[in-house]
Amino acid sequence: MESLYGSVFSAIGWIIGLAFLGNGIGFGIMGSKIAEAVGRNPETKSDVIHAALTVGLVITLLLLLLFAFVFLLLYFNPLLTQ
Repeated sequence: MESLYGSVFSAIGWIIGLAFLGNGIGFGIMGSKIAEAVGRNPETKSDVIHAALTVGLVITLLLLLLFAFVFLLLYFNPLLTQ
């Protein structure tokens, strides 16, 4: 039973770690592309930034859903019933 707890905690750590890694890399690439787009065409700055903020909001909401899934694994895991 202890190995099952260890496996669940390890999986949760990997899930959260890789999610934040992917989120950080994605936001970094998106920021560089925003700077490139505004540098090429400055008059579309507000449109580009509005679209980027919308994408950032969606990505952040998906990360919050991941946290909900992680807490579901922690507290309502069907494999850990006694």
